[in-house]
Amino acid sequence: MKEDFLHYLWKFKKIDFRNSKTTNGLSIEVKRFGVYNELSGADFFNALVLIDGQYWAGNIEMHLRSSYWFMHGHEKDAAYNNVILHVVWEHDVEVFNSNNQPIPVLELKNVVPASLLNTYLKLVESKHHFINCEHSLSSIDSFVIESWLERLYIDRLREKSMVIQEMLKHSNNNWEAVLFKLLMKNFGGNINGAAFLSIANSCDFSIIRKFMHDRDLFESFLFGQSGLLESEIPSSYEKMLYENYQFLCSKFNLSKLGVLPIQFFKLRPHNFPTIRFSQLAGVYKETSSLFSLLIEANTFKEIKEIIKVKTSGFWEKHYTFNKKSNKVVKCISDSFIHLLIINTIIPLKFCYLNYKSTVDTDPLLKVLYDLPPEKNSIVANFVSCNLKVKNSLHSQALLHLYQNLCSKNKCLQCVLGVKLLKEE
Repeated sequence: MKEDFLHYLWKFKKIDFRNSKTTNGLSIEVKRFGVYNELSGADFFNALVLIDGQYWAGNIEMHLRSSYWFMHGHEKDAAYNNVILHVVWEHDVEVFNSNNQPIPVLELKNVVPASLLNTYLKLVESKHHFINCEHSLSSIDSFVIESWLERLYIDRLREKSMVIQEMLKHSNNNWEAVLFKLLMKNFGGNINGAAFLSIANSCDFSIIRKFMHDRDLFESFLFGQSGLLESEIPSSYEKMLYENYQFLCSKFNLSKLGVLPIQFFKLRPHNFPTIRFSQLAGVYKETSSLFSLLIEANTFKEIKEIIKVKTSGFWEKHYTFNKKSNKVVKCISDSFIHLLIINTIIPLKFCYLNYKSTVDTDPLLKVLYDLPPEKNSIVANFVSCNLKVKNSLHSQALLHLYQNLCSKNKCLQCVLGVKLLKEE
């Protein structure tokens, strides 16, 4: 059993208070259950309880056993002096606050319906391949699931916004600079994301923006800072890059300090950093106001028109500098644009709308509803539970659900878990 079961019982008033008494035999009646607190401090704030005919206003603290009060050091913490009732599953010791005053205790194990307890235990202790509710998930009404996934996705956007806000602080609120860093990270993907971001951070954006709309100079910077240029030049293109990079180093005093190594291992050729660098340079070559264009774009088609670019000519016949290949025009694929929309553009637009205090999430959500779901093992496992995953909003929400609730056994903080318990 986990403590969140006690929170569930209290929040949804599942306790049989008829003839209930505290552990020392005093009558008890809850007039106000209080406000659930997910941060530090007592579990429920501003409750009102009638104990033995006397009203008590304050907070409620919960533990599986009374002795956990001392295990957590609450008897030394003045912040818990306003606790008026200690609600436990099993009472095993009397408790006191830092003023050495006794705190009334309500034991729950004898006042909770056995059927409810059995249903809870069946949910959280059943054998499963993926998640606790995998055998029951398909029984939940689709409207409940849809509403919950939308809320989860908004929570995921808020999480991503915190990262963006931190980047804004370090960039003096320069949205173009933050967009560039986010794009660099996401063009690097899972394997090279940190390395690409380290290149973006190796030079102040005020310098980079001086040459980033000149494709040759920008490619020279990216390839040079990444360490992919050699002093022995095998082609005129690489010679041009090398000479440009030497010029940039001399003019702007560039440094590779803190730049992480680039990896090719385990990457498919179309995802090689060489190809991604050239494609990103192509994006900035096409416009001098990328941030404004993306903020104004509200559909996949509009975003695609901005980002759908190809590499420079050399990379049509190469994946690396030293080896020639058959000619292939290497445009940014639709699937890669999907990833950029999910991981960069939508979170940045959401953060910007918050900044402007004009948040209307409907256009943002519509873009995600129009994109196909992502393909990964977590989404595949939800599909195997007979859950319909129709779009990218669903897949993003399910990733958030699994990472924050399912994998941590927090069924009773999930609308779907609570729904299953209520139905039983």
